[in-house]
Amino acid sequence: MRARTTIKLLALIAALAIAPAAAPAASDGGATGPTGSSGATGPTAGTGPTATTGPTGPTGRTGPTGRTGPSGPTGPTGPTGKTGPTGPPVKVPPLPAAEVAHLRRVLTKAMAPLGGHSGAYVVDLANGEVLFDENGSVPRNPASVEKLYTLATVLDRFGLDGTLQTSVYGVGKLDSHGLFRGNLYLRGGGDPTFGDAAFIKQNYGSGASAEALARLLLANVALRKVKGSIVGDESYFDSLRGGPSTGFAADSNLVGSLSALAFDRGESGSEGSPAAYAALRLAGILRHSGVVVTGRSHAGVVNLADARLLASIDSPPMATLAALTARPSDDFFAEMLLKALGARFGDGGTTAAGAAVVSRFLAGLHLTPSVADGSGLSRQDRTSPIDVVTLLRDLSPGGTDSLQPVGLALRAALPVAGESGTLELRMRGSAAAGRCVAKTGTLSDASDLAGWCNGTFAFAFLMNHVDITAAQQAQDTMTIALAKLRD
Repeated sequence: MRARTTIKLLALIAALAIAPAAAPAASDGGATGPTGSSGATGPTAGTGPTATTGPTGPTGRTGPTGRTGPSGPTGPTGPTGKTGPTGPPVKVPPLPAAEVAHLRRVLTKAMAPLGGHSGAYVVDLANGEVLFDENGSVPRNPASVEKLYTLATVLDRFGLDGTLQTSVYGVGKLDSHGLFRGNLYLRGGGDPTFGDAAFIKQNYGSGASAEALARLLLANVALRKVKGSIVGDESYFDSLRGGPSTGFAADSNLVGSLSALAFDRGESGSEGSPAAYAALRLAGILRHSGVVVTGRSHAGVVNLADARLLASIDSPPMATLAALTARPSDDFFAEMLLKALGARFGDGGTTAAGAAVVSRFLAGLHLTPSVADGSGLSRQDRTSPIDVVTLLRDLSPGGTDSLQPVGLALRAALPVAGESGTLELRMRGSAAAGRCVAKTGTLSDASDLAGWCNGTFAFAFLMNHVDITAAQQAQDTMTIALAKLRD
């Protein structure tokens, strides 16, 4: 399969940073599309001051028991300012004005050579202060920063412990001698890790293997012979192999073919489809385990009303799948998870249905970016730096209460500056190393970075129509400057 060497190398790199190891990174795309609509509103307005308490009245003349005079009335409370979108309940004092001014000079100078198609927005989450805003409301192409939207939705909708299932169904009869007359159906549930045990170990560290599923099947059913076929069922998703960036045709950037039954990243071999190939591989595993399978493996669709569930295996939990997606910026995983969102919570296992689920989740946070896919490969994806920072704010302590577990899991899944994933070789030995986590994004002329520094500064740098190397240098300079705040 193409890019298999790249998969192995990236898996070894990611294994140093997380458990399980990360999946392979995908390739860059083409040119950036037109600018979309404006983004969300900026930070919070402050709370109006409270008026002081009125003076206490004089003490009455002391009598035999020393009676105290009445208290004076309490002064009125000042009006409350309009509540905005930022800041925890207990606010930290703003940074010194001179420090903020210096930061703005550094960030402005870093962005100056990049031209007019870039924007940046930085907020101090400790008090809601906007530290930097250069065209922060203008939508840009987010590239793989789009995965922040996908993964936040996945973690919220499925839950951190949610899983995807790959199952074996039987349509036929089993006699007392272990002879099954009929077909066994291998039905995919969109697990991007499903495949050969050796492939999973080498590339991801953990996942749902066909070998483990076969063991579960044989533990549940005293099976000696299948007088029929092993049939691969990928009907949980549509059969489109790519995303909108390639007109839904196969995409080399995914390093695999999309399928609800993707074995070893959707390998087809000579079978013509991922589903047929997965069925062939399961049949081979069963034969190796001593089970005779008489029929030829192929693709098909099981009628669940007539079928009996014989065995099922879960994917790793969503928190792990998020890390396997975010750290190496795995486009295949992102698109598989997007279709899984559509299948479970939308109108079906399609890219469009999954994108609609993400858009609904974001609309609940008053965000309206244009979401076309899960990976950020599409030029139709548009969002503003303010949109991205608003999501990061809602996922941060003091943000939206119900999203705190999601935020914690997402921060843990992201690359760490100078240490892991797509940021392993960037900002090494700097103030940002080990202190900033962020999602990178790269297309042919777009480079983006968004995340957190020191746990309290949220930022988004979206840079389009730029030289990639120059943009990354500017991002590193800006991120390091943020990391130095509140040292």
